[in-house]
Formats: sequence, C-alpha cells, structure tokens
Amino acid sequence: MEPVETTAGGRALRIRRATAQDVPAIVALLTDDAIGAGRERADDLEPYRRAFAAVDADPAHLIVVAEVDGEVAATLQLSLLPGLSRQGALRAQVEGVRVGGAHRGSGLGTALLRWALGESRDRGAALVQLTTDLRREDARRFYERLGFAGSHLGMKLDLGAGPAGA
Repeated sequence: MEPVETTAGGRALRIRRATAQDVPAIVALLTDDAIGAGRERADDLEPYRRAFAAVDADPAHLIVVAEVDGEVAATLQLSLLPGLSRQGALRAQVEGVRVGGAHRGSGLGTALLRWALGESRDRGAALVQLTTDLRREDARRFYERLGFAGSHLGMKLDLGAGPAGA
C-alpha cells in the first residue's frame, strides 16, 4: 500500500504499512492502557516479531501505523475474511486498534478508522466488523459514533486456559 497523507485535529498524519522496525512502537501502543498492560509483555519482543512476520507475509492481512510528526502514534490490523454467508461476502475484520495516550481525543483514531473503512471498500469488503473489550466503554462509544452497531454478541475462549469443560 502507498502511504496516505491526511490530517487529524489540524495536525499532519501519515498512514502507512507497518514494518518490522515498527514492532517495538506497536507493542508500546498495545501496552498503553490498563487492559493492555495486563495482557501484553513489552520486555520480550520476539513473539511479537514472529507474529508480525506471519501477518505481514499474508496478503489477506495488513498492519498499519499512523505517524504524527514522524512518531508512531496509532496502529490497527485489517484482515480480509472470505466466507459463504451473506451470499459469499468478503468481510473486513479490524483488530488491535490502539491510539497512544497522548493522541487520544485528537481525531487520529477517527482518521485511522475512516481510512480502514475506505480501504475495506476498495478491497471489495461488504461489511467491516470488529470487537472491543466490554471494559473499554470509551472505545465502544467511539465506534458507535463512526456507525458501528453492537449487533452480535462476540464470544471468545482462551485456549491457553485449557480445553472447554475441563
């Protein structure tokens, strides 16, 4: 993808494909709140580097960063999921949306999500879906302002916790 230049809150913003060199900055964003700090580990980047390489090698997935003044200030992953339902519709899944604490409320998240919606349309997706932790009430309100609706109940099973029913 070619980098996209836009503005957020009157500041220049550059959205570009992430590189392996961005992994430390992305991990810093993932740990930049109480929920992320409890489940991420910034002291060992190797698992993140392996995961980044796998995602980056797959053309159905794209990790992007948004830079403000040359600093990685936000990130997200966009994945395209083919499926049979909805008459074979292609879905876009948005994951790992993070905006650095210093940039929250600046319009950067809105600009990044609007980019993701446009990119999803351009790639032929019929709908965009995402999940957000129920404890992230501000994030839920943010997504609703962008037009997302809580239409389904998302469920997850942590496979590291052992098999279901055990």
